Amino acid sequence: MGALIFKKKKEKLEQIPTSLWDITVFDIDGHEMKLSEFKNHKALIIVNVASKCELTRSQYKGLVTLHEKYRDQGLEILAFPCNQFWGQENKCELDIKAFVTKKFNAKFKLFSKIEVNGPHCHPLYKYLRAESKLYDNAKKTYQEIPWNFTKFLVNNEGKVVNMYNPQVQPEKIGNDIEALLN
Repeated sequence: MGALIFKKKKEKLEQIPTSLWDITVFDIDGHEMKLSEFKNHKALIIVNVASKCELTRSQYKGLVTLHEKYRDQGLEILAFPCNQFWGQENKCELDIKAFVTKKFNAKFKLFSKIEVNGPHCHPLYKYLRAESKLYDNAKKTYQEIPWNFTKFLVNNEGKVVNMYNPQVQPEKIGNDIEALLN
């Protein structure tokens, strides 16, 4: 895999939600839901995904492995397709769902496409960026999500515990997940 170069563009985020549980999203089938429906889980992984990225195969495979290993202990994975990185998720929701479930046998939660950066950044990603190491408290600025498959580990209180860059394989965060599950 070639080296990915990430720009560290900074922006001011406005109207940041104060609680993860108040945020509304649409699942891959277009049904509206509040993230508070996931309050009963001990840990969440929230990840922006894409079907045509160099990382797609290894990341989806790792996410499926994590989900199978930990879902009965309280882990849920929330996958949000995003087409902001070189148009690597240009499929419609129906095709995304078919791709992920048939090719990878994914059983975790899939959602409708969203934007994770810029002026149309979804409130979920405003919250995640503000609550993670992407926020620079001294400068009061936020870095952009660097690429597809940026992963956020969230505890049962809706707080970001850690953010993992796209190249971090999902299997490598098992110890952090186990800490939240125990």
